[in-house]
Amino acid sequence: TGTISSLQRQMEIQESELRRIRSENDLLLKQLREREAQLQALSDKFYSMTEEQRQEEIVLMMEEENRGLHQVVTDQESQLAEQSKLIGELQATIKQLRAEVVNTRLHLLEQKQAQKDIQSQADALQHKALQTKVALEQITCKFERYRNKIIQATFSVEGGQDPPGELTDNEVLDAMQKIINERAEFQHLLKNKGSK
Repeated sequence: TGTISSLQRQMEIQESELRRIRSENDLLLKQLREREAQLQALSDKFYSMTEEQRQEEIVLMMEEENRGLHQVVTDQESQLAEQSKLIGELQATIKQLRAEVVNTRLHLLEQKQAQKDIQSQADALQHKALQTKVALEQITCKFERYRNKIIQATFSVEGGQDPPGELTDNEVLDAMQKIINERAEFQHLLKNKGSK
């Protein structure tokens, strides 16, 4: 947004400069027309004279004036050419600045869209994390119930002893494996004796 404001300010300055130069051009053209009118008036006056002396004097005056006017015209034409060139450069600069403003706005829109997409992804991930947390709590709860059942089944067998304290998962698995082995061995013995 700061870049766009800066570019717009530059564009306004360039357009203001362009208007000033055009105004000066108009003034120069007006002065040039006035000089040409003066020259035309002197020419008309010269042709209307009939006395020889006055004609010579007027001719000299006109030649001098003519040289001055030619110089003025030359200078003004040169100035007009420079200003036309400057106008062209200013117009090109304004065009470039407008293009930069458009590109900057497009870039900002793309950034806003990307930010929107990222926010949407973040919201989805947060939702998924919440679901995962709930699922983990449920699994943990189920696991604890299952673990308690295993402990209860393992240490409630006839002749079994109560656990000495808080058991680790490995201790529970070892006790359970021991019972399974004992039952398998007992089953094997029964099978060998022919009992069902």
